[in-house]
Amino acid sequence: MKITVIGAGNVGATTAQRIVDKQLANEVVLVDVLEGIPFGKALDIYEATPVEKTDVKVTGSNGYDETAGSDIVVITAGIARKPGMSRDDLMNTNSGIVKSCTELAVAKSPNAIIIVVSNPLDVMTYVAYKVSGFERHRVFGMAGVLYAARFRAFIAMELKVSVEDVNAFVLGGHGDSMVPLPRYSTVAGIPITELMDKTTVDRLVKRTRDGGIEIVNYLKTGSAYYAPSSSAVLMVEAIVKDKKRILPCAAYLQGEYGLRDTYVGVPVKLGKKGIEDIIQIKLNAEEQAALNKSAEDVKQSIAKLKL
Repeated sequence: MKITVIGAGNVGATTAQRIVDKQLANEVVLVDVLEGIPFGKALDIYEATPVEKTDVKVTGSNGYDETAGSDIVVITAGIARKPGMSRDDLMNTNSGIVKSCTELAVAKSPNAIIIVVSNPLDVMTYVAYKVSGFERHRVFGMAGVLYAARFRAFIAMELKVSVEDVNAFVLGGHGDSMVPLPRYSTVAGIPITELMDKTTVDRLVKRTRDGGIEIVNYLKTGSAYYAPSSSAVLMVEAIVKDKKRILPCAAYLQGEYGLRDTYVGVPVKLGKKGIEDIIQIKLNAEEQAALNKSAEDVKQSIAKLKL
């Protein structure tokens, strides 16, 4: 198993480190255009392998020759979100970056599965899908896994229970138009709507929706990377180990949930072939309307792209 991580910033480097620590590949390649950065970070990660007893080759590169034959390509490249910057502000710059990265990566690894982490997530995943020419089951984005993790953390904090007993579902676009589903979110199988009043649930939903900007506002000059990298690696692990995990991911819909020609977060089955099935759960009218609005927001952003 060979995995390439494009982008050696905080998200990319931490993703590469977690892949190595979990021994999910025989070889990990870390790519970035910045001179020296991917080489230094790859070497640093590799020098930890004797201590961690993880026999994984880690290579840094400014080009794509070293990535040839990758089974999975994780795209994290792009500028980071700054305070006061909306996800749409990121779109024009990052679409050009993701387009170039995808073209160069697929030329060397035509059979790879692509996981997009770059923001704005749903639109960047669409860019990678269109540019790669791959089937939709091989190009998807890290969407709901991260927000479900945040929702789970906030629920656990509120109820003072173990995060291990909390499950949560978040659908829709990555960011302001995400759709948390409280009635599908549980603690030890008990719906959180039975454990908290509506005001509390709504507060946690809002905090989850604002989870990214909350961290941006604390950091001032950066954005989240520990939870995003963990979320991306959870998806990588599901593919590498053919685990058939049911995870919320940004998938290209062609009729599912009544939506077409757009990327939006929905539950999927992830295995060695990528997305092996799109799980269609029953939504009430309010939830479906929120998902429709989220998908429409993504479509409007996609319409502005120049591919």
